[in-house]
Amino acid sequence: MMNLIKTVSLTAILGATLYAAGPIATRGVNQQQRIRQGVHSGQLTPLETARLQARERALHREITHDRITGNGLSPRERRSINRQRNALSHQIYRQKHDAQVRP
Repeated sequence: MMNLIKTVSLTAILGATLYAAGPIATRGVNQQQRIRQGVHSGQLTPLETARLQARERALHREITHDRITGNGLSPRERRSINRQRNALSHQIYRQKHDAQVRP
């Protein structure tokens, strides 16, 4: 029973944190989950996984840098990040649905 309460509490805290961080952080978490699911199902090869994760890390570094150097993200930076997230999302989809599978 205590484990259930701890799990529910942790989930609520994590959800509140992601909600407070906004859609940019939430979208990054969702894309990481999609990559992990592709690895577990065998839809992504190790090379595809490494490339997708490298793009995700680079985008995360850019977001962090943009937030630190100014007062949050400007509308222009948000548009740029959104375009990059869209491109990464499309690449995740393409890699998961191509004919390559993990050996």
